[in-house]
Amino acid sequence: RHVWEKHKEKVRAHRLSSTGKYLYKKRKETIERSFADAKELHGLRYCRLRGREKVQEQALMTAAAQNIKKIANHLTKAG
Repeated sequence: RHVWEKHKEKVRAHRLSSTGKYLYKKRKETIERSFADAKELHGLRYCRLRGREKVQEQALMTAAAQNIKKIANHLTKAG
């Protein structure tokens, strides 16, 4: 047995529990949707720049734009 087997079994058991199944379904609606929006709407599918630092900067700017958009949508709904 590998040293991580015990931990992998705990994770697998949690994922297959009713709570884990519920959270995994919610993941499609939140995390995966965010990546899809970044690729489709914010140009993250192709990097315009070269180099790790510049690509990381593009990814961070995309995430910042998504966060600003989310905050603006939340504020317009609240007001």
